[in-house]
Amino acid sequence: MLSNVNSADVYTDFNGLAKLRTEAKQKTPEAIKEVAKQFESVFLGMVLKSMRAAKLTDGGIMDNDQSKFFQDMHDQQLSVQLSGDPGIGLAAVIEEQLSPKKYNPVDTLGINEYRARPVDINEPVKAMQSLEHAEKIGVEQINSKQDFVRILSAPAQQAAQELGVEAKTLLAQAALETGWGKSVIKMADGNSSFNLFNIKTHKDWSGKQATKNTLEFEGGIAKQEKAHFRAYESYQDSFNDYVRFIKENPRYQHALQHTEKAEQYMHELQSAGYATDPAYANKVMRIYHDDVFSGLQRPDVVVADAKE
Repeated sequence: MLSNVNSADVYTDFNGLAKLRTEAKQKTPEAIKEVAKQFESVFLGMVLKSMRAAKLTDGGIMDNDQSKFFQDMHDQQLSVQLSGDPGIGLAAVIEEQLSPKKYNPVDTLGINEYRARPVDINEPVKAMQSLEHAEKIGVEQINSKQDFVRILSAPAQQAAQELGVEAKTLLAQAALETGWGKSVIKMADGNSSFNLFNIKTHKDWSGKQATKNTLEFEGGIAKQEKAHFRAYESYQDSFNDYVRFIKENPRYQHALQHTEKAEQYMHELQSAGYATDPAYANKVMRIYHDDVFSGLQRPDVVVADAKE
């Protein structure tokens, strides 16, 4: 959904901030979201400034008043870029508090709220480390639904052919699990786990892992628990492991008999215990029908061959 709020994407955009103040008086959902983002930006700016003052960031013998001036400009712009969605989670909390409507976290849990994300004071540092790691291995940043589909469509098509499902079925599932790629679980060092399907570690997993608080359902009641998840070197590895996980796990064999119908496939996965959320399959299917997938076609495969 396009917002009619003209937010300031550059910290010196005072005109954008003035328009934001005007829109905020109307208390529209879009305006509230942008106001929350600005509050988070201010907070991040204070964190970065404190880090500089405490000498937690690198300095050099060439430092002078001019370099510090431009460093301050860089930090202020960085605080704007790091805020919002996903940000550090503070904006989401502020947005919820400012919004007049209160939501039931079990009945109306949305995509971005599907996985609980606690506020972490070290998130700005972790975000920069993650960005550096992504640049180092040539991974593009996912900032929108369009980015999500464009960047992941190729490995999704390959995995879809092996399973005999539609690529958008896998993309929709990954979108639910990761908030359209913006909430992929991170490692302890801040680097991405590249785990698009939130597959947990098991006794036979010998690779890297990431730990996170997750929302699980037991007897229809939501609760948080700490869980360990698999970590990969790339999104391609995540898709490859998902294919192996589904094909080699006996309890998902019935789901593989219904890959020709996305909805039935997802319901069979849910019934087999892939997720504890009783509305999991329905949530995936709501995303499945998003217009952003309109250009994706079902792979030209013989479903029977894919199950052999």
